[in-house]
Amino acid sequence: MNKIKKGDIVARKSHGKDILFMVKNIINTKNKKIAILKGVIDRIEADSSIEDLELIDKKIVNEKIEALEHKMNNKIKTAKETRGLEDYKIGILSPSNKNKEKIITGKILHLDGDKKYSQKSYYYYKKLGLDAIVRNIPEYRQPKVVYSLLKAYNPDILVITRT
Repeated sequence: MNKIKKGDIVARKSHGKDILFMVKNIINTKNKKIAILKGVIDRIEADSSIEDLELIDKKIVNEKIEALEHKMNNKIKTAKETRGLEDYKIGILSPSNKNKEKIITGKILHLDGDKKYSQKSYYYYKKLGLDAIVRNIPEYRQPKVVYSLLKAYNPDILVITRT
């Protein structure tokens, strides 16, 4: 059996290996070792006994990430086609699409305490052509800075994601 260590990609056997996790830390208790886990694809944190974890091959991790990317790209494409946005940017109607609905979205300010997910959110906002400002701000600081950010950016939509 391979020894599980910090940074490894694992899945929980007791949960049918449904979610991929990265091992953030390992804590030694009196009876067993407990791994603190952070989702690789899903925004989740959990803990598990080391005995319940199985190392996941990098090839499988890459396949799952590519499958998610493909799924998201299909959803974005469908959303754009459904709204008639495939030929023009949101809010700007091109001459060839005069009969299509013009959609104008508001400005989004998104605060996220997790750097990885802030980057992922920014990526998808841009793919959708949305006007979004994403700031990676630790959760404990968010209440202290939200008012000044609202004043600075004057968004129509505020999104705050926390674990």
